[in-house]
Amino acid sequence: MQTIFIAGCGYIGERIARAYQNSGAAVTCMVRSPEQGAKLQSARFTTVVATLDDPSAIPPLNLAGCILFYLVPPPGGGIADSRARNFIARMSEGGDPAKIIYMSATSVYGGADGAVVTEASPTVPDSAMGKRRLDAENAFCEYGAARNIPVVILRVSGIYGPGRLPLMQISQGQPLLHEEESGPSNRIHADDLAALCIAAAGKDVDGTLFNISDGQPSSMTSYFNACADALGLPRQPLVTLAEARQVMSPLMFSYVSQSRIVDNSRMRERLAVTLRYPSLAEGIAASLPKR
Repeated sequence: MQTIFIAGCGYIGERIARAYQNSGAAVTCMVRSPEQGAKLQSARFTTVVATLDDPSAIPPLNLAGCILFYLVPPPGGGIADSRARNFIARMSEGGDPAKIIYMSATSVYGGADGAVVTEASPTVPDSAMGKRRLDAENAFCEYGAARNIPVVILRVSGIYGPGRLPLMQISQGQPLLHEEESGPSNRIHADDLAALCIAAAGKDVDGTLFNISDGQPSSMTSYFNACADALGLPRQPLVTLAEARQVMSPLMFSYVSQSRIVDNSRMRERLAVTLRYPSLAEGIAASLPKR
């Protein structure tokens, strides 16, 4: 029987877990929240509830022969991913997994000023979060090299899907950049991301980096406007880049000020997943709240 361990079994992890469960695999889910753990346990998943912020709170991890999906976001602050490093240290005490899939982010490339980025592009993150993501990539790759374990890195674009449309920002009328100042950004629907994670685990793509996006870049302003239109809500007010520095949260400003076009050629050619939602129009329509 195939064995799967999902660290950080939340929005994407649940989709992966259900797909493997339906195929007859044995799935273990690690989560931080007792409520999430109870939810997964009621769905007949083996669950581990633990925080990765405290090394002493991580239980023994015997992952011998399993496929490990590590989907835990980095902590806030600093430029190192202490959660990933705590997990790896604990994992090294037990049996080694057969393969590791780490879900990173395209923020490792930095702003790029609207340029096209491929997997060969320099990783020069200009945000602390991007630096923490790159630190985790390095940590897993170093572990895999030392133990001769294949590691696949998925550099994921902005994730959207049911329950993940920017309803709060739109409802509150939070400002957006004028279209002419809003550079290209990239997205992937949650269902497609889960399918791509599973493909990365199942195909012979060991030691490979993959950019993950739907290949249809658009500005953040266009995305938010498309969501507002689909939700039947007024579009958000527009500000200049100079004004955005004053009125946007630091996190939101970091999102809107970075721009890049993510080349997903390697993903399409080697993972060979037919996307269910290759365009925003299709993906947003499938993500609207049920009426």
